[in-house]
Amino acid sequence: MAKKIVVSFSGGKDSMLALHKLLESNEYEVDSLLTTINEDHRRTSIHGIREEILDAQAKSLGFRVRKVKIPTVCTNEIYEERMREEMDKLSEAGIRHVMFGDIFLADIREYRESKLKQAGIGGVFPLWGRKSAELIDEFLSLGYRTVITTLDQTKLDKDFLGREINRDWIADIPENVDPCGENGEFHTMVVNGPLFSREIAVEQENHTVTEGNFIYRDFKLSE
Repeated sequence: MAKKIVVSFSGGKDSMLALHKLLESNEYEVDSLLTTINEDHRRTSIHGIREEILDAQAKSLGFRVRKVKIPTVCTNEIYEERMREEMDKLSEAGIRHVMFGDIFLADIREYRESKLKQAGIGGVFPLWGRKSAELIDEFLSLGYRTVITTLDQTKLDKDFLGREINRDWIADIPENVDPCGENGEFHTMVVNGPLFSREIAVEQENHTVTEGNFIYRDFKLSE
């Protein structure tokens, strides 16, 4: 019998590819997606994806979403408290596994696993230890489409913002930028691929928002 699992889902390419690999294994039954949402702006944390786009992604994928809402000014204490409450809910529901799309940042994995352990839950990392160049190549070969929603201007030129990741994009990025953005160089939003029942039709807004080193491109659902 497949084990129930919740998928930590940002709406971006790494969590999508990890979900794809998870489903290929036939080892787990996906209960739901789990996403942190900025409760003030109704956008996903870090990636800045509008909540209605996240909902459209989940509907197309055929999974419900568990939303952990956090404030714009969110201390580590607030974040951990709200995530602990959600993990307790999963534990009470008999769910013992959560999937993450992390690739090689050991400190992040150790942090996740230590927090999950407190609720009796284990972490699953389908992409762990793979080379970023191989992962992005596999992602594109599978037929997924994703666009850049935010980037760190100290690591990547703002002209990359809003672009779709493809072979040309890979050839254009500087050598010191991880092809999967694992070091925080950029974040993405997936709009189509083999797991989707329908494409997420989006259009770019003209304005951008800058917060510190990061610049965000806004997208909305096409009408």
